Amino acid sequence: MMNAVLRALSMAFAMGWEILWPLILGFALSGVVQAVVSHREMARLLPDDRPRSIATALALGAASSSCSYAAVAIARALFRKGADFTAAMAFEMASTNLVVELGIIMLVFLGWQLTLAEFVGAPIMVVLLVVLFRLFLNRNLLAQAREQADKGLTGRMEGHAEMDMSVSGGGTLWQRITSEQGFAAISHYFVMDWASVWLDIAGGLLIAGALAWVPDEFWQSFFIVDHPLVAKLWGPIVGPLVAVISFVCSVGNIPLAAVLWNGGISFGGVIAFIFADLIVLPILNIYRKYYGLKMAGFLFVTFYAAMAGAALIVEVIFGALGLVPAQRNARVVEASITWNYTTWLNVAFLILAGLLVWRFLKTGGPAMLRMMNRPTATGHAH
Repeated sequence: MMNAVLRALSMAFAMGWEILWPLILGFALSGVVQAVVSHREMARLLPDDRPRSIATALALGAASSSCSYAAVAIARALFRKGADFTAAMAFEMASTNLVVELGIIMLVFLGWQLTLAEFVGAPIMVVLLVVLFRLFLNRNLLAQAREQADKGLTGRMEGHAEMDMSVSGGGTLWQRITSEQGFAAISHYFVMDWASVWLDIAGGLLIAGALAWVPDEFWQSFFIVDHPLVAKLWGPIVGPLVAVISFVCSVGNIPLAAVLWNGGISFGGVIAFIFADLIVLPILNIYRKYYGLKMAGFLFVTFYAAMAGAALIVEVIFGALGLVPAQRNARVVEASITWNYTTWLNVAFLILAGLLVWRFLKTGGPAMLRMMNRPTATGHAH
């Protein structure tokens, strides 16, 4: 037993070392984007569920934090401020499926085909969700959800969701980014995004490290790999269900996705699993607090249908184009720490992270960090 635990920890640490520099790069770029994109006008830009508003929601979500809990909290805040509920949910999906750090980690672990499939499939998933909402979301249920939302019950990352540290005013984009205020805002977003997702990342690595030693025969049987057609249909159905019980969300589920891909889950099944970070059990409980039990159930069913449907469509498209990889060589089992280009990149980006953390500490960051899980009546300003 001790040997098994040590092997799992060793594998988790090796995988963490493999993705350290991409994570630092991703969160730094995300911090830059968030520093110049204001949250103040989001609700005004999402007045309905028309194509323009949904496209705006996708763009705003892609420029937001990748933390699933923060995304859910921001979506509730937008809804309370007058944003259309469907557009708020589209924003929520985009903020965990179209962010730059997710793409970088997927590229490192899973390769370019699955990364491309994620960014193709996410807008398809949102379109399916919009259609489902138009067909089945009635005014009575929406009114009940708004009444519950206005009670202001807390979930997680409420303070983080309310913080708006974007740099406005004159000057070019580069001048705003490189100004003292811009550097401080970037450092705050960088550290707070790390603080919001590190548990998910660590949990995902630990679970992936343990699951990497599960015999291939088990995965092959579970994913019905001996029947290719059935496996293609089964993958998008079972992928979200595996995610629901894994308790891991945000970028933390990418190492798990790599294990499942090596184990035999279908191409679409991997994408469905990654999509499903917004219906894990802790977040379903937050939906219950935010919008009531009925709406939580409605969100689970419609999100699940949209995720599975989009993943199946991606499977068909990429299969027809010959873009489904023939080899399953996600970087999990062979992960190890050696003195190579990854180590050099980690050292370089750790220096960058150190500079950002130093700036964070020098500009009142710790006080703001303590507010991340405390909602305020007026929101935070920087």
